[in-house]
Amino acid sequence: MPFEKGDFLLVEYTVRVKETGNIVDTTDANIAKQEKIYDEARVYGPTLIVLGKGWFNQFVEEEIMKLNEGEEKVIEVPPEKAYGERDPGKVKVYSLREFTKKGYEVKVGDIIETDTGRGVVKSISGGRVVVDFNHPLAGKVLVYKVKVVKKIADAKEKLLHLAIRHLNIPGEELKVEYDEASKKVVVSLPGKYISRRDLPYAKVSFATDALELFKDSLNEIVFQEVIARKTEQGQKS
Repeated sequence: MPFEKGDFLLVEYTVRVKETGNIVDTTDANIAKQEKIYDEARVYGPTLIVLGKGWFNQFVEEEIMKLNEGEEKVIEVPPEKAYGERDPGKVKVYSLREFTKKGYEVKVGDIIETDTGRGVVKSISGGRVVVDFNHPLAGKVLVYKVKVVKKIADAKEKLLHLAIRHLNIPGEELKVEYDEASKKVVVSLPGKYISRRDLPYAKVSFATDALELFKDSLNEIVFQEVIARKTEQGQKS
C-alpha cells in the first residue's frame, strides 16, 4: 500500500555517486566500515523519516511513497534533483597574499570560509589560489539503494525513533514514556551523555519536531538523565 505525507517510516539506505561508485552516506554500519567512513559517534541502522518533512531528498521521497513496507528499490537521482549542476561562476581565484596576510596557511583540499561562502581549495600555483564554491556533489548523479523497513503507527514508538534521530543515542539506551491522557512524554537517557556539547541543541530539536508532529496529542516534554550505580558484576543497580 503506497505511503503518504506525514507517515513515519523506518528506512535503510546507501547512497553512491554513479560515475565513481564512491559512497556518500549509508545507514549500514558494515558498509561504512568497509568504505572507511564509519563514525563511532553515529547511530547506524534503520533511520526515521517523516514523509514531507524535508529530511530526505524530495525526489527519493516521491519514489518511496510508491513502495510497500519491506520493499527495496534502487533510485537514480539526476543532478537537477540533487545538488544541481556545476556552476563555473562559483570557481573563484584569490591571491595567496590575501590568506598569508591573515595568517592562514592554505593547502589543496582545505575547506575555507569567505564572504562567498564555504569552498574547497582546488589548486595553488604562481601565487594564485583557486577555490571551488560548488557543492562537492554538484553535477553528480546519485544512486540511492533504499529499503522501507517499517511504517510506524504507534505514537510511543514514533516518539522513540524521533528521539533516536535527534539525540543520536541508541534506542536500547533510551526510555520513552508517553501518556496520552495528560499529553506528556518523558525521555530518559543515560547520564554518560550529559557532557556531550550538542545535547542541549539536540533536545531542543527533538522537542520542536515532536510538538509540531504531535500538535494535537502532546503538550509537555520532560527530559531526565539517569545516573545509576554499577554493581560488582558491572550491572546497573
